[in-house]
Amino acid sequence: MAFFKSRKNHSSSPAVTREQLIEALNGDLAREYQAIIAYVVYSQVLKGAKYMSIASQLELHSKEELSHALTISRQIDYLGGMPSVRPCEVVQTENAEAMLRSDMHNEETTIRNYRERVRQCEALGEYAMAEEIRRILVDEQDHLIDLATALGIEVPRAEIERAA
Repeated sequence: MAFFKSRKNHSSSPAVTREQLIEALNGDLAREYQAIIAYVVYSQVLKGAKYMSIASQLELHSKEELSHALTISRQIDYLGGMPSVRPCEVVQTENAEAMLRSDMHNEETTIRNYRERVRQCEALGEYAMAEEIRRILVDEQDHLIDLATALGIEVPRAEIERAA
């Protein structure tokens, strides 16, 4: 029994209420909507031979993001909340590199948020929900790798930002 108490006290995340988790998940849902829109649009308007293979990847990403949105919506409903209907703002540009960099930045943010969400779910004892989010994290990290590869850069590390 002391083992479990000790583990709980060492949690790096502050405990959250169900209501706070619902609010955070709704923010995540808005980002998933943003990703769906961006990937749908960018996959169709990317120009240039060097971007053709990533364009087809972005189509696949859009479908995965829709799956994530459905998963997050289901979790919000499970917690007794109402899923959001508003996306975060999507960057509109005709510059292919700017599109991919915008997507990459959004994926980094999403990864940081979901890592924190896993900790919050576990702090509330919502272990199954944490596992659902871990599955989403696998896809999001894959998206980040695809985008960095298309840009010809090293994959950024989506570190969790900690308050000083």
